[in-house]
Amino acid sequence: MLNNSHKPNVSVIIPTYNREQLLERAIKSVLEQTYKDFELIVIDDGSTDNTSRILRKYKKKIISYSTLHSGVSAARNFGINKSHGEWIALLDSDDYWYPQKLEKQIQWLENNSDYKIQQVGEKWIRNGKFVNPMNKHQKYHGWIFAQCLPLCIVSPSAVIIHRSVFDDIGLFNENMPVCEDYDLWLRISRKYPIGLMEEFLIVKTGGHDDQLSRKFWGMDRFRVESLERLLNEYLADWQRELVIKEIVHKLEVLNLGREKRDGLPNIFGPKLNEYRKIMINENYKLAQTSL
Repeated sequence: MLNNSHKPNVSVIIPTYNREQLLERAIKSVLEQTYKDFELIVIDDGSTDNTSRILRKYKKKIISYSTLHSGVSAARNFGINKSHGEWIALLDSDDYWYPQKLEKQIQWLENNSDYKIQQVGEKWIRNGKFVNPMNKHQKYHGWIFAQCLPLCIVSPSAVIIHRSVFDDIGLFNENMPVCEDYDLWLRISRKYPIGLMEEFLIVKTGGHDDQLSRKFWGMDRFRVESLERLLNEYLADWQRELVIKEIVHKLEVLNLGREKRDGLPNIFGPKLNEYRKIMINENYKLAQTSL
């Protein structure tokens, strides 16, 4: 809770943009936590609706900032930089927590002190109805770098992260309009194990018109860019091999989709051929070193 004389153990960061109908539910779900050693920071990313009225309503219980509209990554990073907690918990403004979310996460971390990042299970609501996530969205525990390559399997609203992890690997990439969370989890999972408590302690909602995933075609375009940047980082041989294979797979899917659309330029073919050659060379190198 808000207390200017106390350094909280957990900083909760909620970025929001034009979600006056959903924001209050998210705020309430944090304020109703059974664990109370937290500060709640809400970043209004240049909203033009009545978000400011909601923030004024809770001004004695939260810390809020208004910024120029710069996107969710910039808003999250702004909040992280303004926070004071040892642990950072993220919550998207269209999602909400069950009351024991923070309490159970902190207990888990106290019992598993080797972990600096952990997530919980989640329920999904799409267009007002509970739905079951597909198998490809299954969550994993421990060293999950390989499982993080195909798509995002860590949810911002489900995760809690030690501040030192951000100091080590950096914040969200503000140049990515989407898949910024995929990019962050890849950078984290190559160096840190990610804990999992399977109990459903958050609700993720979807189906609304303002979701970023609805605004961009070919989401794998952005994942490929993230994977390419990762190749410039230090990777173990097995990690590098998996990254290259994933780039080839995603480019094959993108290229096939582009070929089905008459009249559009073949923008993925040349890069696909380039990475196929790289994959062959990498496999040859690995074969030689194993002799």
